[in-house]
Amino acid sequence: MLPIEHRRERQADSVTLTLQVEAGLFWFQGHFPALPILPGVAQLDWVMHYGVSLLAPGKQFVAIENIKFQQPVLPDSLIQLHIDWDAEKSRLSFRYSLLSDDGEQSASSGKIALC
Repeated sequence: MLPIEHRRERQADSVTLTLQVEAGLFWFQGHFPALPILPGVAQLDWVMHYGVSLLAPGKQFVAIENIKFQQPVLPDSLIQLHIDWDAEKSRLSFRYSLLSDDGEQSASSGKIALC
């Protein structure tokens, strides 16, 4: 299940998406009951979905590199996902940012090798 897409900016080798992470997404069920947060596996799934469909059609997952989770993504968050495609290295680099009235805060980042 994907978040609601509010905005998409695409260039040749990159895409930036603004996404609404609704509280009703199944990813929040049981992760964690007292304080639901968006699991890292969901964030990686969305990078693969958007990265492969928009930037690297036909490519498949090989490995995760340099992943960092800095801030949790809570239900009903507005986030920005920026993905860069490096065709020479066959690698997606991504960055999630939390968007709020106070500005932008880094949530997670990393790289995914494809083949």
